[in-house]
Parts: sequence; structure tokens; C-alpha cells
Amino acid sequence: MFGEVLKHFREASGLTQEALALKIPCDRSQVARVEAGTRVPGEAFAKQCDEILRTGGVLERLWGRIDWYPEVQHPDWFERRAKMDAEAVALREYQEQVIPGLLQTPEYAHALFSQVATGDEVEERVRARMSRQPRFLVDDGPLYVAVLDETCLRNAVGSPEVMRDQCAHLLNVAQRPNIRIQVAPAGLFGLVRPRSSMSLIELADERWVYSESLDRGHFNHDPAAYRHHTQTYDVLRADIPSACESAALISDVMEGYEQHEQARIQRGDLDQEQLQRQQRRELHRSGAHLDEEQLQRSRRRQLHRSGPRYPRLRPRP
Repeated sequence: MFGEVLKHFREASGLTQEALALKIPCDRSQVARVEAGTRVPGEAFAKQCDEILRTGGVLERLWGRIDWYPEVQHPDWFERRAKMDAEAVALREYQEQVIPGLLQTPEYAHALFSQVATGDEVEERVRARMSRQPRFLVDDGPLYVAVLDETCLRNAVGSPEVMRDQCAHLLNVAQRPNIRIQVAPAGLFGLVRPRSSMSLIELADERWVYSESLDRGHFNHDPAAYRHHTQTYDVLRADIPSACESAALISDVMEGYEQHEQARIQRGDLDQEQLQRQQRRELHRSGAHLDEEQLQRSRRRQLHRSGPRYPRLRPRP
């Protein structure tokens, strides 16, 4: 339904999918998939389309009324954590290798899951991951503070384009009043970092420490453990750049991925140009070779014509 309404307003504005994508900006395939109903748009996407197409806020209101993930299946070991996300009043995370699931773009999640699954399983796991995000991406969402080791930004996932869009998404969601993102620089000495990625989950009447190993979630309800990890987390946050300073670092990393992507495109153009030049040289050589052969044949004909002529023998009657 959302895709059909978007398509109606886009066509009424006289824009192609590619033209709308350029104004957002995003890939044309993203607009196509949203209109086809195979891609769940973010709230920011709906707002941007409202502004570009001058709908009066129709798409954003519609976006807020749709149950985008009516049926998803989390891995058995993660079901408990997913339920906590749905009930948490505050969530604080530290991540040391990859972007936290609540902050991932669909393309980033797809690239991650493609490393361990195939086909429909990848799509289902991406949908399940994305289903956890909307609650934190509304204006009155629960407090969410994420501390990312710089490695999360540097580990290459998918492609430079995927990483560039992921960085842009971090900058976008970090502007929400309930979300703060800080980055622990890799080259900053003296930081006391948690031993592994972890989440501090605050429910209405409970506090939990959550961590993961290979395909397994670990929950700790001990108040002493919660206080210990909370102290480590708070000290780390105090010692690293602020959310505003971290946004500048994320922007620098994003610019690096943009330059990498532009360089790749330029290399591709250069390779294509070199191929065309090589083809032209080969055609020139083959043409020159052909001209030489024609010249030789012409010379042989001339020699034949200038040679002595002998009368043909005619049969006697």
C-alpha cells in the first residue's frame, strides 16, 4: 500500500524513479523496491519523499500506521533479547567489531548475513533484524546510547557504497533526541574498554547485562555485575570524544569510502578507455596489415600485366 501511494505521488509530480532517487538521494533500486513492496522504507525516507513530492505529510503518517514486520522469526537463542528490546526503557551498548543491529542499514545487514547464509534465509534474517529498529526510531523512543569502537567503522562490509550509506545512516539517526552515538578512536591510548561487545538493558523493573558468543546469547541479572559493567561503560564514555565530535569522525570515514567508490568508478572508466584504445590499435594494425596485403596483390597484378604475353593455343577444327 505504501509503495502504491508513493508511486502515485511520484508519477503525479512527473518524476521517474531515478529522478526521485537523485533528489533524496539514494539508489534508484531502493525507490523501485519500496514501490514494489519488497523493501521496508525508513521514516526518514518517507519524510524526504513528502517534502520532494509535496504530499502534505501523507507518506510519513502512513508510514507510522503500518505494521512493517507482522511476522518475523528470530534465531531461537536471540528471541529473549528481541523481547527485551521491545520492552526496554533504556539501552546502552558497546560494540567492538561491527555496527550494532539496531543501527544497521538493510544493505549492511544483508552483506553480513550473506557471509553465513544464502537465499531466503538471508532475507528473513534481515527482516527480523530490521523489525527491532522502529521502536527506537520514533520521536518518543527509549533512550539508546551506542559506543562504537572505531573498528566498527573500518571493518569493510559489503562494498564502499554499503559502508558509505551505513555511515550516513549513523549520522542521520544520531540526530534523534533519544539516540546518542560515540566512537572510541583506535589510536587513543589509556582507554579501558569492555572485554567484548555488550549491552546494558534497562527494563521497567529489571537490569540485565547481555553479551554474545558464537550463536549464543548470555544474560546476567546479578546487580553487582550490572554495576561493574555500567561503571566501565560510563568511564569509557567520559574518556572518548563526545557525540558531536564522534559525528565528525564518522563523516571523515564516510568521505574516505566516497573517495574509494569514486576511485573505483574512475578505474573502471580508465580500464574501459584503455580497452577501447587497445581495440582501436588492433583495428589499425589489422587495417594496416590488410592494406599491405592489398598492396602486394596489386603489385603482383601489375607484374603479371607487364610481363611477356604468350598466345593462347586454340584447338584445331
